[in-house]
Amino acid sequence: MKIFEKQADLNAYLQSVPAAHASLGFVPTMGALHQGHLSLLAESIKKNKHTVISIFVNPTQFNNPEDLEKYPRTLEADIAKIKTVSNEIILYAPSVQDIYQGQTIAQHFDFDGLENQMEGAFRPGHYDGVGTVVKRLFEIVKPTRAYFGEKDFQQLQIVKKLVQKLKLPIQIIGCPIFREPNGLAMSSRNERLTDTEKERASLIFKTLKTAKSKFKTQSAAKVNAWVTEVFQKSPEISLEYFQIADEANLQPCHRKNNQKKYRAFIAVFINNVRLIDTVSLN
Repeated sequence: MKIFEKQADLNAYLQSVPAAHASLGFVPTMGALHQGHLSLLAESIKKNKHTVISIFVNPTQFNNPEDLEKYPRTLEADIAKIKTVSNEIILYAPSVQDIYQGQTIAQHFDFDGLENQMEGAFRPGHYDGVGTVVKRLFEIVKPTRAYFGEKDFQQLQIVKKLVQKLKLPIQIIGCPIFREPNGLAMSSRNERLTDTEKERASLIFKTLKTAKSKFKTQSAAKVNAWVTEVFQKSPEISLEYFQIADEANLQPCHRKNNQKKYRAFIAVFINNVRLIDTVSLN
């Protein structure tokens, strides 16, 4: 397994591999890897001759300094997990300096309004940070395909918009959410939860599944009201937002249109740990 901390060394290696950039899969992560990340790697290996995974906790996408400080960093354990998928995977684990070259500032992006909904509304500047680091990583790695989990569906749509606007020759591929046995969406942040909190968090997916069922016969407003009531009765989980939105433009659903695809999005706090999840409603 090849491990690089500097982009110059990574680029030199990729240049030495015949036709690496002709079929190069890329899985950008912030580490604390779980089965969802490993599934992205497995998918990349199936479709590409070479696969790069990056592990980089990006400071420009955190609007909460405490969240950045507490974000799990488990590089040695991550390397061991990557090896269970393949020893041929290339790991890029850079420093902040190597990525940003002393300019740790987010670039401003216009994602045609995708950035203003949900996560963007509650985490100011978040998607400027995401766009900045993804653009930088794409410039460094130069992949042909990049893989993202659908748990961060808004991020997935924004990365697709970034590639479209910058006219980058990269195919963006969304992959299914992996869940714990109790339905909790796998997330690096789950490491900060106790076993009791993880069990309580099963309410998130249970609520989404029931909301999906209700949406077949009820308006978005009625489903929103029901979800709010569910979490009001569960004080150990604080609901930040629940929204039913058009998958294409992420605009809130006010009146159902059978020609559109809708998705439910949710964000909650459990003991100051922020969790998000999503389900398709069609």
